[in-house]
Amino acid sequence: MRFGQWLRAGLLTATALAVASPAWAISGKTVVLQGLDKVTARVLTFEAAIGQTVGFGALQITVRACDRTPPTEPPESIAFLDIVEARPGETPADLFHGWMFASSPALNALEHPVYDVWVLECKTGTDG
Repeated sequence: MRFGQWLRAGLLTATALAVASPAWAISGKTVVLQGLDKVTARVLTFEAAIGQTVGFGALQITVRACDRTPPTEPPESIAFLDIVEARPGETPADLFHGWMFASSPALNALEHPVYDVWVLECKTGTDG
């Protein structure tokens, strides 16, 4: 194998490892979410543990994972959420599956005519 091939293989391996386990990530146990009901103007802040499903209006929000930066880095929390709209007598509708970023709520947002949901913080269990 030539040097260029070794270098390319090494860079691909390093990139794959960096994506699989980001150096900055501290896994959390609980996510603090905030929801807005656009019809009633009700804003609610609530928490959900990893694997737990919580309700907000007609939405069922399941937290799959959350990570945050260590205290020595600029603050950032991200959470992987599954959001389903479950109305009585109707088939549940999948609305959102993906990562939400606390510092950039519009980057990957839930698009719904009645509800907004965003991540405020990922708690590790050692923070208050």
